[in-house]
Amino acid sequence: MPAHPFAPRPTALACVLALACGALAGCAGGAAPRAPQPIAAATAQAPRDFLPRDPLRIAETDTATLAARMAGGELSSARLTQAYLDRIAALDDAGPQLNAVIELNPNALAEARALDEERKAGHARGPLHGIPVLIKDNIDAVPMVNSAGSLALAAHRPKQDAPLVAALRKAGAVILGKTNLSEWANFRSTRSISGWSGRGGLTRNPYALDRSACGSSSGTGAAVAASLAAVGVGTETDGSILCPAAMNGLVGFKPSVGLVSRAGIIPISHSQDTAGPMARSVADAAQLLNVLAAAEAGNDDAAQAAAGKHVQDYVAALDPDALHGARLGLLRDTGIKTHPDQDAALQRTLKAVRDAGATVVEVRLPQKWGEAEFEVMLYEFKDGLQRYLRDSDAPVKTLDELIAFNRANAAREMPFFGQELFERAAKKGPLTDAAYRKAAAQARALAGAQGIDALMKKHKLDALIAPATAPAFMVDPVNGDAFGGASWGAAAVAGYPSLTVPMGEAQGLPVGLVFMGRRWDDAKLLSLGFAYEQITQARTAPKYRVTLSP
Repeated sequence: MPAHPFAPRPTALACVLALACGALAGCAGGAAPRAPQPIAAATAQAPRDFLPRDPLRIAETDTATLAARMAGGELSSARLTQAYLDRIAALDDAGPQLNAVIELNPNALAEARALDEERKAGHARGPLHGIPVLIKDNIDAVPMVNSAGSLALAAHRPKQDAPLVAALRKAGAVILGKTNLSEWANFRSTRSISGWSGRGGLTRNPYALDRSACGSSSGTGAAVAASLAAVGVGTETDGSILCPAAMNGLVGFKPSVGLVSRAGIIPISHSQDTAGPMARSVADAAQLLNVLAAAEAGNDDAAQAAAGKHVQDYVAALDPDALHGARLGLLRDTGIKTHPDQDAALQRTLKAVRDAGATVVEVRLPQKWGEAEFEVMLYEFKDGLQRYLRDSDAPVKTLDELIAFNRANAAREMPFFGQELFERAAKKGPLTDAAYRKAAAQARALAGAQGIDALMKKHKLDALIAPATAPAFMVDPVNGDAFGGASWGAAAVAGYPSLTVPMGEAQGLPVGLVFMGRRWDDAKLLSLGFAYEQITQARTAPKYRVTLSP
């Protein structure tokens, strides 16, 4: 195997062994990150002897199957949790070195054993009782660090769980650990490298190790694709769930903004940010959404305003016949640089949905909101980040202090790209500025009322569909991401829901199909995606190839 690029995260293997033995001291934060290293060329196919044994049959297994096996006594949460820890050691730390998990929960096995005891006493909290879950490293989860991948926050241990983490624990989920991400959720530089962070190094795509896992929820995407956990939580401002889900062959769901509490999450934009599920099936994504949407609002105004908008059970709302009679708007002129294999997959998709009884109408949605969106993000990032740093008692309290830290630690924090977005955001004023208020109103109107809403009303549509993005691009530490365009932007800016479901492959790289709808159409989108998934079954498991070259 080639040397691991971009300063791999501190190995979790030692912590896994300690967890297995019950000796947990010193494992909570891991060792200090190693210095960044240049990427090595990948010239050969990966050997298959690193693939771990799977005696408990956890690879590619859904949460409903795991839950049924635990309910029947065939499996325990402790054994399941240990099996995932072993798989992390074999695939994340060793073997292909996916580098998806940035930190393990030192209490994971203890939590699993306690849940097993509850089950033995006749009490199961719900469908996720005993199911291990990974969460992105920008979400507060005790006792782990919450860093957004930054060395400036490498010692930041929040004193309480984010509401969504508290909801997961209440539902009986085991918090297995935290996943790596694009540092600061890809909002530090215009030349950033998706999946790279100063604290965590580079996350690899399990379908081809020299390809991007996209971002910013890179670690969650790669980890769930490789069955390092049953399901995972990502966050999105504009594509940070959908892109890694599409490029890692997953279902990724970005809920309507406000459906899931954002309290306890390191922010970019309160207009657009949300957490959401990443899974290998729509049913698993819906099951995880049931829990995330039930989280207390906390200090999140959007979540408080969303009271009464939740569907009681997103799994029960899934309908395998949802495409029958549906009207779908196929977005054209999205600017995505598609591959011929991707185009062929789209044609198969269109035939499949029409055969299932759907009507497909070609539509166009001019993308005019970009400039306003960027202005909003600069303002809201400064305001929201400083509020989070202050309220969570972080080691740094202001954006100016972060900028100074990065300059003082440039060799470790900025070996590949700078912090020009930080510097631009730091110059912005308060959210009372007329420039901000104008940009915020303009962005919402262009993407929402004048965009998705108007288009769907005009054509009497149930959802918009489009290829999600181009196949995964090569990792390039010199030039940054060679991103091939995306179709989800309007939903992100408007705060509306969007869903990506595997559509097929292009030369062995996954490609996804995006569904977008009006605000609070969350259940409808999941149901349409579920029906599409059932008739296509397009997901394939990763092969961990070093490169796609013959």
